[in-house]
Amino acid sequence: MFRRDYLMNMIEQMTEAVGQILQLKKELKHQEALLVIDEFLDKRFGISGKLIRSLSDKDLMAVLTTNGVIETDKIQAIAVTLKQESDLHAETGNDDASFVSGLKALQLFMRLSLVDAEPTITNPSKEAEELLERFKTYELPSYTKQLQAEWHEGEGQYDRAEDVLYELMEDGVTTSEELEAFYRRLLFCEDGKLEAGGLPREEVEHGLHALVSK
Repeated sequence: MFRRDYLMNMIEQMTEAVGQILQLKKELKHQEALLVIDEFLDKRFGISGKLIRSLSDKDLMAVLTTNGVIETDKIQAIAVTLKQESDLHAETGNDDASFVSGLKALQLFMRLSLVDAEPTITNPSKEAEELLERFKTYELPSYTKQLQAEWHEGEGQYDRAEDVLYELMEDGVTTSEELEAFYRRLLFCEDGKLEAGGLPREEVEHGLHALVSK
């Protein structure tokens, strides 16, 4: 009962804030909209907006974990807000700031998806996919790529996970042993799941053989 009331209150405040932001965007009052975001981040989550922006996505998840329970509703709200902030910066031509906010939102959405967060405010997987598409021309940081590979695997997008892992290995970030472990995990999957993930069993076996035979 308490959680339902808390969640309804959060959704109501989130809806109100997003409504304000969209109206200000429509009126081309982008700076005012950014101030709404600053105020929302400062007042709603029990930690300051400055801290939210300075913490890594992993550390932010840890801070918003109580007695082992991740406060996924709050994290979804934060990620949605940062995505809105990214949109605003993009519309004013501030691509660097847009990327920073969008990247943090992307990382949070992927982590939410990996912990199977209930989509109470938004669908983390769909949001992550949208942001990846938006940033497809950018060179993502290695840390984000590692999270992306894990997320693709969790989503059953095995061919995309493989592509990212090879990129990381070429960059010297991921070892061949980690790629080998990926292939060996896939060997436990059903054939239909591998086919749906774009990496049929014969391709998994071929990839594994190519690694271990070097």
